[in-house]
Amino acid sequence: MSRHRSVPAVLLALAALPLGLVPAAGAPVTGAGDPVFPSLGTTDYDALTYDLSFGYRPATRTVDGTTVLTARALTRLAGLELDALGLDVRAVRVDGLPAGFRTHDEKLTVRPARPVRAGALLRVEVEYSADPRAALPHTGWVVTPDGFAVAGQPDGAHTVFPCNDRPGDKARFTVAVTAPDDLLGVANGLLTATEPHPDGTTTRRYVSREPMATELLQASVGRYTVHARQGPDGLPLRDVVPTARAADLEPALALTPGQLEWAERHLGRFPLETYGLLPADTDDPAAFGFTALETQTLTLYKPNFLRQPEASIGSHMMHELVHSWFGDSVTPGTWADLWLNEGHADLYGLMYRYERGWPDSGGFTTLTDRMRNVYAQGDQWRHDSGPVAVPTAATLFDSQRYTGGALVLFALRERVGQEVFDRIERAFLQRHRHGTATTADYLRTADEVSGQPLSGFLRDWLYGERTPPMPGHPDWTVNPVDPGAAARTGGAPRGSGTL
Repeated sequence: MSRHRSVPAVLLALAALPLGLVPAAGAPVTGAGDPVFPSLGTTDYDALTYDLSFGYRPATRTVDGTTVLTARALTRLAGLELDALGLDVRAVRVDGLPAGFRTHDEKLTVRPARPVRAGALLRVEVEYSADPRAALPHTGWVVTPDGFAVAGQPDGAHTVFPCNDRPGDKARFTVAVTAPDDLLGVANGLLTATEPHPDGTTTRRYVSREPMATELLQASVGRYTVHARQGPDGLPLRDVVPTARAADLEPALALTPGQLEWAERHLGRFPLETYGLLPADTDDPAAFGFTALETQTLTLYKPNFLRQPEASIGSHMMHELVHSWFGDSVTPGTWADLWLNEGHADLYGLMYRYERGWPDSGGFTTLTDRMRNVYAQGDQWRHDSGPVAVPTAATLFDSQRYTGGALVLFALRERVGQEVFDRIERAFLQRHRHGTATTADYLRTADEVSGQPLSGFLRDWLYGERTPPMPGHPDWTVNPVDPGAAARTGGAPRGSGTL
């Protein structure tokens, strides 16, 4: 139980009142105005650190949580909001003093005992409990037979912990996971402390060295075995593997060091403190509707996917690994910038595939042939999913953001040549290392590094309603648009499905 200093009885009584009975002082602004999820997040404060604690109760399969957010107020705060959904909040303190609070919609609205001045640091502590099995409109929990994992992308992190749930507000994370001794609690980053308790549980504390977006949190409890190995230049690698599946999964896990060497030749030194895979111990197809997620330093996978031969999984593993550079180290400023993550991950995943002579599911054996096929579908994808850099919540993970984004990057490479393209990539990663970046930032980097006015060229590819001509390939053509195609096929194709 957390300790806090005693406060005057009048403040305790004030904090105990329902928020609606706290003297009005102006309602906080709701939502940061993200182009895809406008109601999530806030720009009233800048999150600096999250200190998270998760305690798993196997008897009820519930989680007791504590979030301690340290932030800097960007305006005077008579009240503030965190994103929260499906959390049973028990207590809130701001700078050690009990605060009034209420949950509504997807928000936790907090009324501090006294206003916070602009520029001041504030510390918000929230005690709550959660049921990972709860039926919610969307969730960041992955339920397993003996615990849970976390998959917060894009708008599920705030179902796991109260936070400023927008990609543009990265922070440093410390995560403590408490579980019974027959289970193992893990999280992003590096293990820094292990504390056994008399009640037969153990707390393990993990620290992420570099800032992280809320959607990239990983915390998991299960019957796991940790496999350690070494990557390039001594990089520590950590795989967290369901113990019963360890032998079956080892051939796939052993591929990571070689994949890292390939990625570093193209993108530079690995940007994070460690890397590894976490195959969540569940075969339930409803547990999560994707193959993998690039939770920072510990990529979440469906375990059975990794039991396939290398030719079937290698390009997808490279896709997720590349997210350590594009997505984790350099995080999109808004969800409209997702193509920067997924387009790059698809491009390098496909390059890796074709260099190794692995035909894809469409029978293509070269990047150029694959891009010609994607190019032919360009107008149809723009019709069904919008331009590459104009997603909606419904089309965010369509192929337009993935292979469509890779097509934009391929067009840029054809325009400027391989050597200049590589310099643009390295400069972009270096300029925004461990920060956030927008599409405009990438366009600016392309202009400055190449010495050419490329912004107009790239804007046509990213925002145009029609697919531009492909540089160097005047014979490439675009198929006519079939207005009813998406309705007949059940929607636009989803991303990353044919790597």
